[in-house]
Amino acid sequence: MRDALNHEQGGARRRRDIVSGCAMPEAELIRFVEDLEGVVTPDLGRKLPGRGFWVAADRNSVELARRKGLFSRSARKAVRAPDTLASDVERLLAERLLSGLGLQRKAGRVVTGFDVIREELSRGTVVALVEAKDGSAEQRRRLLGRASASERPIRIVGLFDCRQISLALGGENVIHAALLSGRGAERWLAEVERLAGFSPLFPEDWGLSNVSG
Repeated sequence: MRDALNHEQGGARRRRDIVSGCAMPEAELIRFVEDLEGVVTPDLGRKLPGRGFWVAADRNSVELARRKGLFSRSARKAVRAPDTLASDVERLLAERLLSGLGLQRKAGRVVTGFDVIREELSRGTVVALVEAKDGSAEQRRRLLGRASASERPIRIVGLFDCRQISLALGGENVIHAALLSGRGAERWLAEVERLAGFSPLFPEDWGLSNVSG
């Protein structure tokens, strides 16, 4: 069975998930490759050379592929999938989110600060709200309340602390950040969706469902 379907359907390239055998859009999958030492390595940017092994972007699928030897079956030879593979994917996806957020800030698509974000929420321009998990609970509650009332679905991301967000955006004490609609936003949101398969996007005690809006 081929691991890739090199055709377009519905405007998106589709690949075959080695776990389910189903063809899925690339955006919903994680690509892995075999490195020079025969170790399965995540290729989140889909740029590394070599034959790709495609797995649905969720922790259970990656764990099944590892435990059942599906990477070796797809490669038709023995390859080694580390026990930490799913956790490695989670960590790398989180790093990509922070890096991408910084790039969006440079492009003028990210705003910070409670008052500024509240105004953008009123305008309906926000597509994602990034809240520091160690920030003010009261301010977070007020912003999340506005986000939930928006006609546009807004993705909530509460994975990172103030230090991580500040470092990514080149600021100090950044507690609230918002991604605005525009070029590049959909790509960043696609990374959020992939990460959601490996980790809750915000702490359980925030009392929100792990969905947009």
